Amino acid sequence: MSSTESGSPAPEIRVVIVDDHAIFRSGLKADLDPNIIVAGEAGTVEAAVAVIAAVRPDVVLLDVHLPGGLGGGGREVLAGSAPLLGSTRFLALSVSDAAEDVVSVIRAGARGYVTKTISGAEISDAVRRVAGGDAVFSPRLAGFVLDAFGTAPSDIADDELDRLSARELEVMRLIARGYSYKEVAKELFISIKTVETHVSAVLRKLQLSSRHELTRWAAERRLL
Repeated sequence: MSSTESGSPAPEIRVVIVDDHAIFRSGLKADLDPNIIVAGEAGTVEAAVAVIAAVRPDVVLLDVHLPGGLGGGGREVLAGSAPLLGSTRFLALSVSDAAEDVVSVIRAGARGYVTKTISGAEISDAVRRVAGGDAVFSPRLAGFVLDAFGTAPSDIADDELDRLSARELEVMRLIARGYSYKEVAKELFISIKTVETHVSAVLRKLQLSSRHELTRWAAERRLL
């Protein structure tokens, strides 16, 4: 069993594996450290959203391209699991190393992105790091995220956040992750007009002029 540097057993981490290839899920389970417990599996968007909601794991190992749903793949799973994003962390695990795939799932709320060339020891380490709150990327992929979101994040400016209501914060995060006004309205069960009103208020209060500036602002403060 894995242990911490002090010699005590490492805490168990509960994960859900989301991938449409059963043979890959089986191989991944066999490669994970004993203290990483597979609490559920799924092979489609719909099944993934359901099992994540039921199990509420610490970490979801999420393939980017999945069948089912509206064709959004891993991003759609993240959108469907939005209420759990604070307590469950998502690590994208894909054969794709395309910049658009990396940026898309990070915008949607994933905490990291690694390719399937990773070893068993490396994926176990990545799971532990993501569970602990770190952002984890395969080396070549980190540059895509920096290019999209800016460089080193700064501390959250509490006085700026205090200007926003709870609903404005929800809208701000979704808009900054790349959601359309229609998608935000559907996610929060409000009208598109109400979304537009909240976005205008957010931009005014934060003294920003566009969605692009809002995305950069949120990314620099680790709010995505």
